[in-house]
Parts: sequence; structure tokens; C-alpha cells
Amino acid sequence: MDMNQYLEVFIEESKEHLQTASEQLLVLEKNPEDLSIVNEIFRSAHTLKGMSATMGYEDLANLTHKMENVLDAIRNSQIILTPEVFDVIFLAVDDLETMVMSIAEGGDGKRNVSRVVHQLDVIEKGESPVTSSAAEVAATSAVLDREEMTDREYDEFEWTVLQQSKEQGFNSFEITIELRADCLLKAARVFMVFEVLEKSGEVIKSYPPVELLEEEQFDQQFTVTMITKESSEEIQKKIMKVSEVDNVVIHTLDLEGVRHAVNIKEDQIAELANKGIEAEHVMLPSDSTEKKKQQSVKPASSKTIRVNIERLDILMNLFEELVIDRGRLDQISNDLDNQELHETVERMSRITSDLQTIVLNMRMVPVETVFNRFPKMVRQLARDLNKKVELEITGAETELDRTVIDEIGDPLVHLLRNAMDHGIETPEERLAKGKNEEGEIQLKAYHSGNHVFIEIDDDGAGINKERVLNKALSNGIITKETAATLTDKQIYELIFASGFSTAETISDVSGRGVGLDVVKNTIESLGGSVTIDSKEDEGSIFLIQLPLTLSIISVMLVAIQEEKYAIPLSSIIETAIVKKEDIMSAHNQQVMDFRGKVLPLLFLKDIFEVPASQEEEEFLSVVIVRKGEKLAGLVVDSFIGQLEVVLKSLGNYLTSAFAISGATILGDGQVALIIDCNTLIP
Repeated sequence: MDMNQYLEVFIEESKEHLQTASEQLLVLEKNPEDLSIVNEIFRSAHTLKGMSATMGYEDLANLTHKMENVLDAIRNSQIILTPEVFDVIFLAVDDLETMVMSIAEGGDGKRNVSRVVHQLDVIEKGESPVTSSAAEVAATSAVLDREEMTDREYDEFEWTVLQQSKEQGFNSFEITIELRADCLLKAARVFMVFEVLEKSGEVIKSYPPVELLEEEQFDQQFTVTMITKESSEEIQKKIMKVSEVDNVVIHTLDLEGVRHAVNIKEDQIAELANKGIEAEHVMLPSDSTEKKKQQSVKPASSKTIRVNIERLDILMNLFEELVIDRGRLDQISNDLDNQELHETVERMSRITSDLQTIVLNMRMVPVETVFNRFPKMVRQLARDLNKKVELEITGAETELDRTVIDEIGDPLVHLLRNAMDHGIETPEERLAKGKNEEGEIQLKAYHSGNHVFIEIDDDGAGINKERVLNKALSNGIITKETAATLTDKQIYELIFASGFSTAETISDVSGRGVGLDVVKNTIESLGGSVTIDSKEDEGSIFLIQLPLTLSIISVMLVAIQEEKYAIPLSSIIETAIVKKEDIMSAHNQQVMDFRGKVLPLLFLKDIFEVPASQEEEEFLSVVIVRKGEKLAGLVVDSFIGQLEVVLKSLGNYLTSAFAISGATILGDGQVALIIDCNTLIP
């Protein structure tokens, strides 16, 4: 039976079951007496085991089986839940997630899980995983590591080649090559290593496979099996001459061990094939039984189908072309001034507007797809930092465009780690301040207009203004004169400067100053902004503002001489017409008075070096834009109007174009460049 047709469903459902297991484990940790939660986790593990066995992923099925045994003992009150037991189960879930991701990326789903399996065995026996003998763990790991070395998925044909080569006087080596951590062209280095090896002998196998090595889908090391008449020392010297190779470890292959592994694997395949057939027949009724039980409790779910994201991207691209053609039809309709054509175009505009709403909604993804991974991360980090932290998530159902969702994960990780390391105090410090010993971090998401706001609110120590100012002064980020004029919010924003950190020591969590500047840059590259509010000893609030979508945006079209430019409406405060004599100069910068404030002016004609073809007029058109708390006036020649446009990338050749985020095709066929206001305002 061809299992590839079920692979996509298997991957998606495995992810769902593992997500359920992670969420329920976090709930169970707070309510260890509630055995109904254990039953929920057990059901997910049991279903995953059955699916994995049916699909032939024996490593995945075996680890899930071990975890299932422990869960079964827990629900039968044979094992007492302790923090150490939770740690091991979380590790098992992490390994299962990694194996499923490996399968999703085209791998074989194999992983060395010897330590976790050993710890699960220890728990199953009723012992504590912490008190188990370290020597026993080391011995088990050594045996299993050796098994992994000899069980590199050699099939019957490969074993025959290795055996015949040995009879002809060849050496069989398994070579593990480790590249330097800062190696940029890993695929090129792999190619050079293979070139060296093929001159000295014949490469039989590589791990990961050659296809993944070419695509750089591996960490820093890979393993190659080869036959050669040269010695291991000669091979090692040759490989070490390749640039950026950090280390080479060569093992002589134990062919008897390989033969034994091949025999075992063949037996396992036969056994799993039988089990797989049984699982296929047994699993489905049990699943339907479970569903029947749950139907009385859970509301009926809406009918949904899984759609490959590539199809949605294609649909979006086609619709973007339709939006461009709609603009062209509007232009033609206005030029011809035909009533029937006007009515037809208006009706088409209404239909395409409705279609636009539907297409954009199809691309919307709940932020819970990103939020779901944070509770486990916060739990582990709290244990590492010896702090007690409660993460409260609200608004996880809030939806964002998939493009934005893909980018916001890392910034949110940085902000949460920052809140836990710098914000939340230790239990002793919190009690001394009269606070609850358990710190609280609130992660909120909500809609407002055409934007989504994500808020990270902690009740920790807050930001020490004096400490931030002193650090900024010592790092040369600001001068003493500037420091005296800064508001509280401006002081807080200094922590976004590159290389800035108030941590006294460098740790795995913080201290290198490479976190918050990345957050700011990433959010701004998405057309969003991030602001901070804080009170010392009360906590801090980081507020992220993001656009709903990045593909179709509303803009103000402006003219600069003979050229047209588009300014995103999300950046515009208002427009103004000013006289030339109202413009003043201050510190070599032309400015104007805007509601009692000094507003710097940026002449786009000069910035973009637009050729002058028209005489300057007495009045200037100014578009007032905002970046966070900063305002600026963009001076243009005239306003054309507001419209919705498709944002197109400029491509790889024009990535360095200053203050231009993309381009769009207008109704008359002209190309208008879209201005990046965040780059223009320093």
C-alpha cells in the first residue's frame, strides 16, 4: 500500500496531537491530581503511536510507546508526578516534535533518543530519573550511540558492497565531519569534502542524504561511509585541508554489527507490517468510539478542508493581477465617459472588493499558531532562571496574514525572554517588595482598525531609567546634552539600540545586546512599530502594532515632478498645504510649525534625485507621516488621491534602493514606487 498519499495528513494530525499533549501537560503540571487531563494526553499519544506504526516510522512509534507506558502508570496512580517526571515527558514531546518536523522536511524521522528512553524506563520502574546512576546513563548512551553508528540504515545491497570490498582488501570507514560554526557556504564545503573522498575511494552512503546536504538542511556535521585502501590517518589529513572543516572523526566500520542491524531491521519491517495492518483496522474504530464519547461534550465543529499554502499564494497572485486590471478599467471608464461602462465597472469593483475580502481572510491565520509554543518555553526558562512565572494568553484567536505570522515568532521570543530575565524578579526579591512570589506575564492580541496589536505586559521590576541612561552614555549612544532633553518614553526606547544591554553578565538568555534591536528592525520591516511603557517596580508593557496584511495596501498617490510615488496610509497622520515663507531653518534642517511643534521637512524631490521639469510653485504640498513618536513632513508637488494597490517586490537586484519598500502598477500602466517612511525618519 502506498503511504505517501497519506503523508501530509499524517504530518498535520501528528502536529495537532503533539500540540494537544504539550498544552495538556502544562495544565496537568498545575493540577497534578486531575487524571482526566492524563487521559487526554494518553489518547493523543496512543493515536500518534498507531499512526506512526501504520506509516512505518518505527522510531516515532517506539518513543511514543515508551511515553504511553509512563502515562498509563500515572493514570493508574502507580507513579507520582514530580517536576523531574514532567521534565522527562516534556523532553520526550520535544523529541517527537523534532522527528515529525524531520519527516515534514523530507527526512526519515530518525533521532538518537537513547537518554530520554532510558529516563522513561527509569520512571516506569518507579525510580526517580534524577537519582538513577550517572554511570548507568553513560553506559546506556555509549551502547546506543554505538548502535546508531552501526545502524545508519544500511540495506542488504550496501552491506554486500561493504563485505565484498573487505574481501578485496579495502577499508570501510564511517567519517563524521564537523564544519565551523561560522561556516556560511556549507553546501560548498560538503562538495569539496566529497571531491577529496572520491579521489581516495568510493562513497557508499551519507547521513543526512546527499539531497539534504546540497540544500544545507543539516546542522554543522554530517557522516559519510566510504571504502578505500588508504589509512584513516591519510583520509583525516586530506579532509582537514578543506577550508572551514573544524573536526574529523573516523571509525572503522564493524561489518558484523552492520549485518546484525540489517537482519534486525528486516525482522522489524515484517513485524511492523503486520502491526501496521492491525493498527489500521483497530485504530479507526477506537478513534470513532472516542469521537462518539466526545460529541456529547464538544460542540459540532465547522466543515473544513486542508489547502496547501502554495495554492493560496497562487490564488493571491492571480487576484493581485485582477486588482491591477480593475484599476486599468477604472481609468478607461473615466477617459471614455460612457454611462453603461461606468455601471459595469462599478459593479465589477464591488464584486472584486468582496472577493478581496474573502481571499485576504483565507490567508489569515490565528496568532495562536505562534503563541502555542510559548507556554512550554516560559516554563523551561523559569526553571533555568529559578523563577516562578505564570504566562496568561488572551486573544489567541486574533488573525493575521500568514506572511506576518511567519516573521513575528522570533521578535516575540526575544521580548518574552527579556521580560523573564530582566523584568520578573526572583521569588525572594518579589516577596521582599511585597509582591506575590509568582511573576505574571500577559500576552495579549487584539484588532483595532486595519491593525493588530500584540501586548506583552509583565509585573516585574520595570525599567530603571537612570541605569539605561548611564549605559547609553557609556556606550556613546547619546550625549549628555541629549540625555537632559529626553522624555521617559524616549529613554525607554534607548534599549532598542544595537548592542545595548543592561545585563551585568553574559548568559544563554541575555547580555549580548542582540535582542531588542532585532525586534525593532523586524517589526518595522513588516510596516509595524513597537513602543514601551514602564513603571519602576511595577512592570513594563511592550506594544507591537502590525498591519493586517502586506500584499494589498491602501496608499496616498502623490506626484513629484513627472513621477508618481505611493505613501502607505498607515504611516500618514494628515496632509497640509503650506506657503514657502512659512518654512524655517533650524540646525541646517528645514522645518515648519505643526500645531505648536517643530516638524522637520524632507523634500522627496531631492532625496530621490527627481529631474526638475516644472517650475516651483508658491505653495507646497506636505504629507505628515509618523514613525512611533516621531513625526516628519514629506514635501511633494501635488496629491493625486487615495487607492488600494498591490505591493510588489523590487527583486534581488534592487534591495539596496533607499527608502523604497516596493512598487505597484497603476491603472494607466505606469509604475509607482512605494515609499518606506520608517527608513526616511531617523
